[in-house]
Amino acid sequence: MTNNNSTQTDNKIRTGILGVSGYGGGELARLLAQHPNVELTYVTSGTYAGKPLGAALPGFTGNSPLICEVFDLQDAINRCDLVFLAGENGLAMKTAGPLIDAGKKVIDISADLRLKDASAYPIWYKMEHTSPELLKKAVFGLPELHKDEIKSANLIANPGCFVTSAILAISPLLAFDLIDPNTLIVDSLSGVSGAGRSKFGLDYHFSEVNESMKAYGVGGKHRHTPEIEQELSIVAGKDVRITFTPHLIPVTRGILSTVYATLTGSPKNLVNLFRERYANDPFVVVLDEGSLPATKHVTGSNYCHIGISVDERTNRVIVLSALTTWLRAWPARRYKT
Repeated sequence: MTNNNSTQTDNKIRTGILGVSGYGGGELARLLAQHPNVELTYVTSGTYAGKPLGAALPGFTGNSPLICEVFDLQDAINRCDLVFLAGENGLAMKTAGPLIDAGKKVIDISADLRLKDASAYPIWYKMEHTSPELLKKAVFGLPELHKDEIKSANLIANPGCFVTSAILAISPLLAFDLIDPNTLIVDSLSGVSGAGRSKFGLDYHFSEVNESMKAYGVGGKHRHTPEIEQELSIVAGKDVRITFTPHLIPVTRGILSTVYATLTGSPKNLVNLFRERYANDPFVVVLDEGSLPATKHVTGSNYCHIGISVDERTNRVIVLSALTTWLRAWPARRYKT
């Protein structure tokens, strides 16, 4: 066990994960274990409380002395400089405020802090937001849009997976005023792990998912819709609405989004324009003309691959993006800080 009252040692950031046994928390633990500037000092899990981290995440068996614990606010304050909230929606509303008041930095992996409008939570998440004051403080953690704010933020809201793939595919089109925003359509395909590790409903049984594909949240009902629209509206400088349809596909992990929009600007040099937009964003790879992304090509990485095509017959641009990571808010080493 780590000394509860230890201070930051060897210039490493003492880091905790609340909800380490989920897919997001587990991936986060894997990434942080490899980070030269991080010391993982505190992990919690209601399911695995009292058991070694390796019991929750077998890849850590024999490699970590940490024990999964029941969350205690004072323990988190004493033992962490940075805390990731990787639990269910609703946790960050209750927990982020006291941690920030204690001088800690907080990154929320759930959806509690992504939307700026508290009144949207009852509509999209079927819950009242109990700490609306946090929404003003939270920085939306997409580095390609907000990396300067992320560097100095004490509270970061990690974006949704569909959201990241859609925004990275669309934002250059809006930034360069190349499309009619009213024509935006986003079709996204997701692996089963996107539902989380604790989903045991019939829809996620192997025999139901295998050799089958289906849409869900059709007709503007998916909770990532307002998140995408919020950030795209900032890029466009005006209100943006999209038609978004997610699909569940029989793979473990990955997102492939296909964006359609009617062109209003020139279809020439789109690849170069995208590369100009992401020139300082090392984790976005804009593929050569004629090349299209695949989730297998980004497996286990922080990269998002983007491919661009134009249907000249209909005057529509088609942008595809592929990624596999849930976690892009953490300021990665390839960004200069």
